[in-house]
Amino acid sequence: MPAAAARVVLVTGVSRFLGARVANTLQADPGIERVIGVDTVPPEPLPGLSLGRTEFVRVDIRTPSIANIIASAGVDTVVHLNLVTSSAVPRAKVKELNVIGTMQLLAACQRSPDMRKLVVRSSAAVYGSSPRDPAVFTEQDLPAEAPTSGYAKDAVEVEGYVRGLMRRRSDLTVSVLRFANFLGSGVDSPLTRYLHLPVVPTVLGFDPRLQFVHEDDGVEVLRRMTVEDHPGCFNVAGDGVLLLSQALRRAGRPYLPVPSPSISVFGDMGRRFAGLSGFSPELQRWLTYGRVIDTAALENELSWRPKYSSEAAFADFADAEGFGHGALTSLFGRL
Repeated sequence: MPAAAARVVLVTGVSRFLGARVANTLQADPGIERVIGVDTVPPEPLPGLSLGRTEFVRVDIRTPSIANIIASAGVDTVVHLNLVTSSAVPRAKVKELNVIGTMQLLAACQRSPDMRKLVVRSSAAVYGSSPRDPAVFTEQDLPAEAPTSGYAKDAVEVEGYVRGLMRRRSDLTVSVLRFANFLGSGVDSPLTRYLHLPVVPTVLGFDPRLQFVHEDDGVEVLRRMTVEDHPGCFNVAGDGVLLLSQALRRAGRPYLPVPSPSISVFGDMGRRFAGLSGFSPELQRWLTYGRVIDTAALENELSWRPKYSSEAAFADFADAEGFGHGALTSLFGRL
């Protein structure tokens, strides 16, 4: 669709990798008058990335203060990127940030007469991971087993609140993006920390199909959704799939297949070596059953294809992290 005026854009989660990159990209658009970035802590300087004319406001979106900012600045577009997926943050705090924060933000959007557009980062984790899953999830498919914990359950709740806002403010243009796992040099997530374990555990007897989205492609999709009108819910991932065993071999990561009940032992090891707080249930299920999403709706809507396939996104990440390619990686036969 043709470009729509986004004059004053507010970006949540601007101190994280995705929020910082999106704000940096939007501020370069001459059609956008102001970019306001909000978070609970100031953004740290990143190599080659400057917030420039982005105005940082320190605010907790769980509080009513976010409504004052939206109203006083005349914000017409909100890009909500505050979904917290880290397992290193206490679960109670994560749920508050994800769910309570979203509720406050959406309430502020509902009350603002200037609001016309909302772009929401969601996750493909809303589909869950199950042995009864379809081969490929479209946006209309329901999960065989709905997520019952962690950020995946939070994402389901967030989408529910967004649908409620759409019913109350039918005049808003709302875009919900269900991203596959991000990969890139700036990404810090449970997945990237898992890949940095000294020995990467896999679930014995399972080799899940995985998809990834390169951070460059994710930022481009968010930019397009912000400066153009594309209402709806869209899956976002790189083309193709990669088996977990293929990914680990290509990255030269030492890995060890273990029985499913024993994988928690490696999650405990991750506390010491990779900053993990154990393996969350959603991560364990994803490492067992995988998940594949159909991205045809997004590609048709934008007349666009991602620059990086899932395979290329993983290869770029492995190169950036200095992983050794082509090494003999399976330790299973040595024990």
